[in-house]
Amino acid sequence: WKVAYRFRDYIRPERWLIIGSLVALLTSTFVRLLKPLPLAFAVDHILVEVVEHVDRMDGGIGKESAVKDIKFDSMFDIALQSIDNQYLLLGCALAVILIALLMAAGNFLSTVGLSLAGSRILAKVRSDLFVHLLGLSMKFHSGAKNGDLTMRLVSDVGMLREAVVTALMPMLANIFVLSGMLGVMLFLDWKLTLFAIASLPLLWFTTNRSGKRIHEVSREQRKKEGGLASKASEYIASIRTIQSLSLEGETIRSFEGNNSQSRTQEVKSKKLAAGLERRVDVLVAVVTAVVLFNGANAVLDGKMSPGELIVFMSYLNNSFRPVREYAKYTARLSKALAAGERIVDLMDEKPDITDKPEAKDLVKARGEIHFDHVRFSYHDKSKGQLAVLKDVDFKIAAGESVAIVGPSGSGKTTLTSLLLRLYEPTGGAVRIDGEDIRNYTIASMRKQIAVVPQENLLFGLSIRDNIALGALHNAGAVTHAEIVAAAKLANAHDFISVMPDGYNTILSERGGSLSGGQRQRIAIARAAINQSAILVLDEPTVGLDRESENYVINALHNLMKERTTIMITHDLAFAATADRIVFIENGVVVEQGSHTELLAKGGNYANWWKMQIG
Repeated sequence: WKVAYRFRDYIRPERWLIIGSLVALLTSTFVRLLKPLPLAFAVDHILVEVVEHVDRMDGGIGKESAVKDIKFDSMFDIALQSIDNQYLLLGCALAVILIALLMAAGNFLSTVGLSLAGSRILAKVRSDLFVHLLGLSMKFHSGAKNGDLTMRLVSDVGMLREAVVTALMPMLANIFVLSGMLGVMLFLDWKLTLFAIASLPLLWFTTNRSGKRIHEVSREQRKKEGGLASKASEYIASIRTIQSLSLEGETIRSFEGNNSQSRTQEVKSKKLAAGLERRVDVLVAVVTAVVLFNGANAVLDGKMSPGELIVFMSYLNNSFRPVREYAKYTARLSKALAAGERIVDLMDEKPDITDKPEAKDLVKARGEIHFDHVRFSYHDKSKGQLAVLKDVDFKIAAGESVAIVGPSGSGKTTLTSLLLRLYEPTGGAVRIDGEDIRNYTIASMRKQIAVVPQENLLFGLSIRDNIALGALHNAGAVTHAEIVAAAKLANAHDFISVMPDGYNTILSERGGSLSGGQRQRIAIARAAINQSAILVLDEPTVGLDRESENYVINALHNLMKERTTIMITHDLAFAATADRIVFIENGVVVEQGSHTELLAKGGNYANWWKMQIG
């Protein structure tokens, strides 16, 4: 119910399709109630009547004459007297076919309708879940496992959809059948019906008790499978390092450990489900045997006709089908329920960073930046609250380039993360053009900042499309001339031109078909397409050979013209080209000034310069 309630807004647009499908299901259920009647009619009104009358005849009269002389007690029987038995049998046979056709039509319409509604609902759920994931802050993503999130988005939604179509719908149909058949059974013989119903509490207790245990195991199994997916994702992404360091053996042992845990939970779930199925089968068999014994005696005593017993036993068998179906599908439904809970838990995760109700759009920034007494800390489970930035305060004028340097872990990248509102400061404020960035809408503010990250994300699209993504406002409206101009600015046009399909060359996943320098230059071209006032460079030259580094640095200087630029770098030769250098250590600004001024001071920066350059 928790899952269904959470999906109510997704179900509402499909309500008429669902209602129509349920009407078809109810129609099919009603027709199914008629299924045993042609056989019962043939037994009671044709076969039994003929046999009994023939047995009572004194010799000399043939069966055909005996049949014609049968005396019927009711008006219905009198009406049937004038119809030849062959026609009655043919009518019964045709009724069987007609009932089957009507059931098939109802089942087809209900199955297709509910499947279509389920697919639409869960496709929208998956789409919104993906959007929701993209909107969650880095605080959430830094603690989450990518493989598990991917599994929730793809596998859990798919499992929920499959369970709705293949397990929940048949059970829903059987519940309708149960209601109708119990009504007919009460009409035929209320004593036998009450005896059959008396077993339902025991069946409910058995299935409910086992179902809870299966659900707990299934929930744990989904967690184990999520961990397994995370391990696989981590290892595949690191395949180059694993092979380079010959870590295959250790990696396989680690993966097998997670795989074994998942397998153990799967076997446990199967054993519980199989045990439940067998217990339900035995209980149903006992009830059926007792009802058959008492029903047969009722026929022998003349209290019930053979046809009525056939109908009753048929209805009894179908009445227990929902219980059998639950026992059969309980593991699948439990997995689906666990998957649904995992989806709901993720959808209920609240973003840490959201727009204020009164937030305004930043249409065109001048580019002035002020880190106004900024403080930032995060919570560590073992060490408690850890301070990263401690009262950092400095301004960057519009159009100025500032290099932020310092030891690893000093808080350099954190500053750019705060500027992009990937995190919120725990004290102070980050301002653009004098305004606290929390007063701007996140989307409009980020459009004013172009980023060249250390690890560039290139998609499996054409080179043209990868560059065009930089135009955040409308990537589809970027012209080919603009793409080429951006590539030339990034010193990427020459190597793109010699590729088999030029700008239409499709890149492999994460741009693996390109060298590091080529990927970086495409990222620079992407940033050039974004006509923003602010540029952030996060270690743009790390891991490049000298030739590629020269190409990239030249392209970066082209990109930095007339833009406010923040350079996070360990490359002091590149940092020296900035208008100003800010040296950060242990979360505080130790010194700042131009390259010449800092060398003259002989402080931290000068010592670093001597070690790296000298």
